[in-house]
Amino acid sequence: MGNAHAHNHAQDTKDLKGQKLLITIFLNIIITVAQVIGGIISGSLSLLSDALHNFSDVISLIVSYIAAKLSKRKASINRTFGYKRAEILAAFINASTLVIVAVLLIIEAVKRFNNPQEIESNLVIWLSIIAIIGNGFSVLLLKKDSKNNINMRSAYLHLFTDMLASVAVLIGGLLMKYYQMFWVDSLLTLLIALYLIWVGYDLLKTSTRMLMLFTPDDINIKEVVRAVNKLPKVNKIHHVHIWNLSDDELHLEAHLDLTEDITTTAFNALLLDIENVLHDKFNINHVTIQPEFNKEDPKEVIVQD
Repeated sequence: MGNAHAHNHAQDTKDLKGQKLLITIFLNIIITVAQVIGGIISGSLSLLSDALHNFSDVISLIVSYIAAKLSKRKASINRTFGYKRAEILAAFINASTLVIVAVLLIIEAVKRFNNPQEIESNLVIWLSIIAIIGNGFSVLLLKKDSKNNINMRSAYLHLFTDMLASVAVLIGGLLMKYYQMFWVDSLLTLLIALYLIWVGYDLLKTSTRMLMLFTPDDINIKEVVRAVNKLPKVNKIHHVHIWNLSDDELHLEAHLDLTEDITTTAFNALLLDIENVLHDKFNINHVTIQPEFNKEDPKEVIVQD
């Protein structure tokens, strides 16, 4: 039996990501404290619920920051993959908190809808404007990194939805100030919460699939098998597993049934061809192949261990 590995890792930009996350953590702590004090003084439940959302942001951003730091740690004897999956775990935790906070906001919105209270709207308006500016800056800071990293995407979504929640609070504050329409705040909070659940569920599903080592949605295993089976000296690739170790590492491991009893040198040449096909066509950048010839074992593509 022989194993071979191919690596093609993305450039490390996690130091910059860590700095950006620290800035957003600092901004959100300021916003949360201001909203809690403002909510108590003004008697505004909408401000307090937005503070709750902001507090969940602080927790999620700290989790994201720790995960980004951990993912840089080198592998060791006891942790052969290092902490590369920390960011996926962080995304899972963040997505879960998004959904939980959304449910809490819905409960709060329903209570407020049934029992609207007159509040000090000026304080609500000014604090929501501060929150919009703070979260808007944080959103712009993380937008680029959110496109290609699941951990940063979860942090970005937390901040983006919080900015929307603050916009809802601002609109509610203005309507309360000029039209005494206290019920609008509850309606807007409800809509924001439903949006939170929709976004959070999608992220929860993606991170769960990665944690469960499911084949990525954009990979068709049958196409992978067909591409490898076309190569010379290959009888059949089988016992195939394809999974994301992290956002930028896609792994394949498989057994390779050969048509003839070839030398190790010949297998090395074949392996290079396989790695090139898998990388160019499917963006698989880590390959582990077990070569076989006349070996008695199941030859199905997917084998239940």
